Amino acid sequence: MYKVDPRRMDLVTEFMDQPGGPHSPELTLLVNRLRLLPMAERVILVKTGAGGGWRLARMPARGEPVAFADATVFEDYDDACREVFRRRWQHVTGIDPVRGNQ
Repeated sequence: MYKVDPRRMDLVTEFMDQPGGPHSPELTLLVNRLRLLPMAERVILVKTGAGGGWRLARMPARGEPVAFADATVFEDYDDACREVFRRRWQHVTGIDPVRGNQ
């Protein structure tokens, strides 16, 4: 399995610049690895309405309701994707890639 290197801030920058891609092969490996977090730890996006808006939540267990992370609603899909990436990166590395702290 791909090992996340917390020093690879170049990959964080690449994702933040182009969350929808195209992604380099190395960033593709990283994104796929971050998607494989255990279900209970996985941050996901939930579309909140037909006209747009996304919220962050934890992946619920089968049959359980969605538990939203907070009340924040993202109107821009790319911004929502950036926040999911940021939280997953922080979960795996212990480092907030935006703020640079643990």
